[in-house]
Amino acid sequence: MALEGLSHVRSGKVRDLYDAGADRLLLVASDRVSTYDVVHPTPIPDKGRVLTGVAAFWFDRTGDIVPNHLLSTRLADLPAEAQPHADFLRGRTMLTRRVDIVPFECVVRGYLVGSGWKEYQRDGSVCGITLPEGLQEASRLDEPIFTPATKAEEGHDENVSFERMVDDLGDALAKQLRDLSLQLYEAGNDLARDRGIILADTKFEFGLLDGDIVLADEVMTPDSSRYWPADAWQPGSNPPSFDKQFVRDYAASTGWDKTPPAPELPDDIVTRTREKYLEVFERLTGEPLDDWLARR
Repeated sequence: MALEGLSHVRSGKVRDLYDAGADRLLLVASDRVSTYDVVHPTPIPDKGRVLTGVAAFWFDRTGDIVPNHLLSTRLADLPAEAQPHADFLRGRTMLTRRVDIVPFECVVRGYLVGSGWKEYQRDGSVCGITLPEGLQEASRLDEPIFTPATKAEEGHDENVSFERMVDDLGDALAKQLRDLSLQLYEAGNDLARDRGIILADTKFEFGLLDGDIVLADEVMTPDSSRYWPADAWQPGSNPPSFDKQFVRDYAASTGWDKTPPAPELPDDIVTRTREKYLEVFERLTGEPLDDWLARR
């Protein structure tokens, strides 16, 4: 998305990046929603603000584990050329340091679900990690596991073994990223459980800044994580999640072949999906989205 006066760097499925000068970037979270790596033409109102608010919440609470790239989410701190777009940018924009992104998704799984469940059914393992026999879908793992994935420019990321990550990044950096990811997951899941939510799995992105590891992009948002209501969790079934599951279910029901273009979304799917995003924001942060936005 182009914003007049700002130098556009690139766009992803959800975020648009702009040059903010002095080795800084603006990360602007749109209301776009994708399923099967294809963006739907119908946005989910306030989705980008929820993602930004949740990411800012977690960046603030994990700074004692690892530094991060976030500088500010306040409009007053954005560069002058961004100010004409203040109404649009409010609450959906992070001013960040520019870092060199490590080309791996650092995935942590505390429960057996999604692609991990499929791989376990086939091989009895996930990303080369052998798991006990007899586990069910959504089983809680004895210990969270680190299962990296390569970052794909297009299409799906590819799950890989930790050994592959070591080969590409070197032993020291790979082990640091693994250990930090597990610490971050444990901190996030502990806080979420206190608020009646399970953090089933999540993925982190890291960058390097002057040789130091920095947490980057988003962190433990509903788009990068699988959140479940704790009172709905039961091994043997996939609990309802606080994310775009309504969109996935609707898209699958249409007979769509998962190639562009994605189908339009009906009003009820948009409304129910927005409600889920707002609910997880309020349950995690302890305040309504509007209260957080008022301070931006």
